[in-house]
Amino acid sequence: MQKKNKLGFLALEYSGHGKSSGKFTNGNISIWTKETKILIKKIVKDNKIILVGSSMGAWISLNQFKFFKKKIIGFLGIGSAPEFLENLMWNKFSKKMKNEIKKNGIINLKHGDYEYPITLQLIKDGRVNKVLNKKIYNNLNVTMVHGSKDKSVPVSYSKKVLKVFKNSKKKLVIVKNGDHSLSSPKWLKLLKKELKLIIN
Repeated sequence: MQKKNKLGFLALEYSGHGKSSGKFTNGNISIWTKETKILIKKIVKDNKIILVGSSMGAWISLNQFKFFKKKIIGFLGIGSAPEFLENLMWNKFSKKMKNEIKKNGIINLKHGDYEYPITLQLIKDGRVNKVLNKKIYNNLNVTMVHGSKDKSVPVSYSKKVLKVFKNSKKKLVIVKNGDHSLSSPKWLKLLKKELKLIIN
């Protein structure tokens, strides 16, 4: 798609994610935001930007508006999860879980077949990265795509993201029976279509 539309394409993994170096437990929203900013500055330079962020990536994307406001011309959010650390984790922790993370600085959370090490410093850092109370007045195309059967993040989060944008052309696409990642071929096709609409 990028060849056809003569677009550059930057895909990145934050430190401690995927094949990137570093430990996940050392990272936080501030660090991952900074890493993204550095890569955009180094690689994208003065070109216009369309941000695509899935789950936490949508939170990191919203943070980029502080640095690249004039260069961002579009934003596609997928199962967007800004401020999830406080609202979907901390606030739902039992007293026992809160005491454990305060005592040990870390808690291992089971989610499906995976276990995630969530640190107290990550939770605290999330509190200084509030984005849903901000207002963005740029005139750009903003599309939020969210699965109706997303078990990790409610659709309301995508609606909250759209409220941040005051002068943008906004769209919410709720994918019937869609999950959190929306990564099956059928759903990737839909995401590609929505991205194409943002470009054009």
